[in-house]
Amino acid sequence: MASAPQSLVVIPARGGSKAIPGKNLKMVQGLSLIARAVTAARLARSVARVVVSTDDAAIAAAAHQGGAEIVVRPAALASDEAGSEAALLHAIDTLSASGAELPEFLVFVQCTSPFVTPADIDGTIATLIRENADSAFTAIATHAFLWRQSPDGTIGINHDPRQRLRRQERSPEFFETGAVYAMRLAGFREARHRFFGKTVAFAVPHLRALEIDSPDDLAEARLIAPAVDALPGRICQPLRALVMDFDGVMTDDAVMVDEHGLEAVRCSRSDGFGLEQLKARGLQIAVISRERNPVVTARCAKLAISCIPASHDKLAALNALCAEWHIALHEVAFVGNDLPDIACIEAAGLGVAVADAHPAVRMAADLTLRHRGGQGAIRELCDALCAGQDHAIIRG
Repeated sequence: MASAPQSLVVIPARGGSKAIPGKNLKMVQGLSLIARAVTAARLARSVARVVVSTDDAAIAAAAHQGGAEIVVRPAALASDEAGSEAALLHAIDTLSASGAELPEFLVFVQCTSPFVTPADIDGTIATLIRENADSAFTAIATHAFLWRQSPDGTIGINHDPRQRLRRQERSPEFFETGAVYAMRLAGFREARHRFFGKTVAFAVPHLRALEIDSPDDLAEARLIAPAVDALPGRICQPLRALVMDFDGVMTDDAVMVDEHGLEAVRCSRSDGFGLEQLKARGLQIAVISRERNPVVTARCAKLAISCIPASHDKLAALNALCAEWHIALHEVAFVGNDLPDIACIEAAGLGVAVADAHPAVRMAADLTLRHRGGQGAIRELCDALCAGQDHAIIRG
């Protein structure tokens, strides 16, 4: 099998945004828009290099942390009037001037499309090559009846209102998503526009077509992200550790006490296998609990995971763990259920609440699980994270 073609991805991400200040750093499902775009590009099999063009230091730092190279964009190319093509041309000219050998294909990815996947990038490039085209873009197929205002009223522009054909009788039209554009790099340099020569479309699912241009768009992205990110083929937040509360997360938050005052709790056996799978993929696992109870340490010992009991400052304990493991907070998923967990949930890269968590915890979390604490919640999260880790390995 021939090796996949190698492409250069450029992600323009300027700092100025009037509709949503700081838009490219806004969080969706625990990951900033710039980080989501960089992650998708880095996991695409046909991509050799990911570059972010920006005038903003904070965006540059977030992109670099995600593994992208940075091209500093001059202020003249970062205004509202400057087009994306100008930023793309500046980026490839800067790379050329540094002596870099540029690949045959250039891919323009917009971080305002939060649900772009590695498969979308690979599919757009593959379509361009298969169709022997010069440029390609992601689109959704639509059979919508479109209308336009005119002095004589509202008129149909892609159909005859007097003859309403059934869906199966109409050829689909394509709506540009704005997420991914692929082109032959030499042709783009000559045309200086993303559409030139023969142009083709690569169809993606409707759910991945959302583009964030307004606060309402951002709110919608955050609302649907748990469902869209859980779909097969979606990238998962890249993580290196899972840290959990114990009571109400690994247990159902009930306790049984015998006549001698000895306590027992109920856990889900299925959690154990899920945690084993995560450990096999190299993730660090730990419990931070406020309780000084032998049942906590005994359960953690049984699962062979780290345990920090009697911790009344969970965030300090979480920071100490990260220092010990030499990882950053954004590489940690933290699962909680009650108010003392909120600081860790907000600080972690992926804050998770079990289904029966306190309402304030669910509000603070990036993700709320379908299962209740002690009733399969941790197994649910482990399965999702394992799928994400496997996808990253396949795409890496």
